Amino acid sequence: MSDTDSFIDEVTEEVRRDRMFLMMKRYGWIGAVVVVAIVGGAAYREYEQSRTSAAAESLGDAVIAALAENEPDQRSAALATIAAKTPGGDAILKMLQAGALANSEQADAAVTLLGEISTNGDLPLIYRHIATFKALGLQQDSLSAQDRRMQYETLAQPGAPLRLLAQEQMALIDIADGDTDAAIARLRAIIEDAEVSADLQDRARQVIVALGGTLDLPAATQG
Repeated sequence: MSDTDSFIDEVTEEVRRDRMFLMMKRYGWIGAVVVVAIVGGAAYREYEQSRTSAAAESLGDAVIAALAENEPDQRSAALATIAAKTPGGDAILKMLQAGALANSEQADAAVTLLGEISTNGDLPLIYRHIATFKALGLQQDSLSAQDRRMQYETLAQPGAPLRLLAQEQMALIDIADGDTDAAIARLRAIIEDAEVSADLQDRARQVIVALGGTLDLPAATQG
């Protein structure tokens, strides 16, 4: 390499360094802002997680203390003083309070609370259906069989979270109406459902036998 080429390379490298220094001087603040944003975002997420965890622990402690009350009406009153910061937390509190009210022979008040949950469109479907299911259980004597059947039919729609439990209740209404064949047919459908739990399957079998029906064994177990 000649002295001229070496000189040109040195000048070129110097120009590159000067350009890089100029760009860093002109635009370096962008990198600083990015770093601050990343660090600040991480710190904020950590703070939010810590605050959420603390709020959940506080709510849990309050619920445990309320449930420790000996008398149902005292439990209900204690639960009513607790404030939840999320719709889901509020729904759970109301369900617990409704249970305490029902145990203290205040079924109407319990049904009212459960009704607030079942009609709250901000809640996931599972919350609303559980509330409706519980409310129907408390209205066996105050709501006609036809009205209860209609509401259970809504809960028993394909894909609904409590559909098999709702079908079980409809079978019990069939029995109360004297329609044993319909009840047995419904219970058999429950037993054969791919999503049925072992407990529900056992209950359905027991009721079928109690009604004088027979259990059709799968082909694999016959003979």
